[in-house]
Amino acid sequence: MTHTRQKLLGLLAVQVALFGLASLAHRGILVSGYEHERAAVAETVIAAVLVVGLVICLIKPAATRAVALAVQALALLGVCVGLLMIAIGVGPRTGPDLVLHAVMLVTLVFGLVIARRAGGSAAE
Repeated sequence: MTHTRQKLLGLLAVQVALFGLASLAHRGILVSGYEHERAAVAETVIAAVLVVGLVICLIKPAATRAVALAVQALALLGVCVGLLMIAIGVGPRTGPDLVLHAVMLVTLVFGLVIARRAGGSAAE
């Protein structure tokens, strides 16, 4: 397994955990006071997409780069929609929510950059 593939798999796992924890927080399971059902649903869907991507990458190493690009791009789109909702006042607007979205944004962009630079080498 190449170092790049290991990085991508690790990043996908971190992203799954990040979105999963965000969903639990927005459901009031991890912390109370930050409940927001629509945010929780969106984060659950994004976490599920990332899980499917991670599983595919584990089963089909040759698809790692393409799958990592696809699922992270979709997750990034979701984060951007979330930021738009925050900006227009529809989503939660707390400090922790803004920090969480910033962390999501950074990890996804970082993962996309690594996947993009990987070329065909991520599969080995």
